[in-house]
Amino acid sequence: MTELAELRAEIKQKSIPETLQIMAEAFPGKLIFTTSFGIEDQVLTHYIFTHNIPVRVVTIDTGRMFEETYKVFNRTRERYEREIEVMFPKHKAVEKLLSTKGPYSFYESIENRKECCNIRKVEPLKRALENMECWITGIRKDQNQNRTEMEMLEWDEGYGLYKINPLIDWTLEDVETFLKKENIPYNSLHDKGFVSIGCEPCTRAIKPGEDFRAGRWWWENNSGKECGLHTHGE
Repeated sequence: MTELAELRAEIKQKSIPETLQIMAEAFPGKLIFTTSFGIEDQVLTHYIFTHNIPVRVVTIDTGRMFEETYKVFNRTRERYEREIEVMFPKHKAVEKLLSTKGPYSFYESIENRKECCNIRKVEPLKRALENMECWITGIRKDQNQNRTEMEMLEWDEGYGLYKINPLIDWTLEDVETFLKKENIPYNSLHDKGFVSIGCEPCTRAIKPGEDFRAGRWWWENNSGKECGLHTHGE
């Protein structure tokens, strides 16, 4: 794909603000950033808002988020005084799921868990990405094995758009150092051993030496530990 190669060459060796600005110019009005208010996303939010990059900033509220996540959402709005668009799952699908299977069906099987993820996260994301041409994410290579082969800029076949991962080569230490340096609001659960923070019933703190994703869907074995946002065909 010629355009992909050209864009990769253009952003090579560029700073993150420069990279984001190049993407904004390449995809005017079609560049989106989705944030879950994790520490990586907070770094990107800081870059976008402080450098006034014209990006649509969106978060998905699944209806099962931690109170601490809402608090950092509010602190982020206060800090940057910028709008963050909220997407919700379709209420009829949630109502049907809870009516037929109850509030904790995701603990019963991987299929049920993926059904819940699809209703609460994947479907709202698909709506958010409609008519967009480039998607900014906070993915880092060392987050889990599934992400080690990912690149700074990719073509996402499943969603039919470009995906830019500005922090792909950052380490967790890089992220934490930047947060402290810039005094960026972050989720207090990170101080309690929570590394990857999703819905409250499906997330726990990890133990020293555990994999980055061990705290997500912690009752499952060999499920890939992905919800479907960055993988397809689950």
